[in-house]
Amino acid sequence: MEKMPYQDQLRLHPGSIPFDWHFGLPTIRGEKVTLREVQASDAAALLAMLTSEEVAEFVCPLPRTVEGFEAFIAEAHHERTRGNSFCFGIVPDGYADAMGLFQVRQLEPGFGSAEWGFAIGSPFWGRGVFVEGAKAVIDFSFGVVGVHRLEARSIASNGRGNAALRKVGALQEGILRRSFQRHGRYFDQILWSILKDDWRQTKAVWGPRFH
Repeated sequence: MEKMPYQDQLRLHPGSIPFDWHFGLPTIRGEKVTLREVQASDAAALLAMLTSEEVAEFVCPLPRTVEGFEAFIAEAHHERTRGNSFCFGIVPDGYADAMGLFQVRQLEPGFGSAEWGFAIGSPFWGRGVFVEGAKAVIDFSFGVVGVHRLEARSIASNGRGNAALRKVGALQEGILRRSFQRHGRYFDQILWSILKDDWRQTKAVWGPRFH
């Protein structure tokens, strides 16, 4: 990222000082996007952005009402306090509400291995919002949470999503055959992974500006 990835008032940089994310997530500011803990006030915007057919086609089923998203957000906060997962709202530059989500959940106790998922409103596709936000989430996961291996699963026919994962340094490991069900049909998924050591090397290639 061009700017310091974590809010100035925290002076937080991965690996520099202890930060206990169980009590709340930091605000991560970039040039095109701000990541912050998803809030109940985001529910209406998330409903509008994430339930369109072009977005919903490739993600796990999401709530279909404002009340459903409010319950989803409350559960995300609860799971964060328990140390099971955390969820950032994606706030593009110039907006106040979240227009998408990054969610990371542990696959084993202690977050050694974790899985991340994401969804963002289609008006923000191809504008660099995902890439900048994804780099921040990956950096936070490895540098603050202590993740060693970060996995993602994407429907094989989701060309845009798979290209985005490749762009942030994820490596394709294999095909999970007929592992995702939607509308009574099963779809293949691609398994992607990033290791902590991979990420260090990727950042070194990108250089000190990390963009």
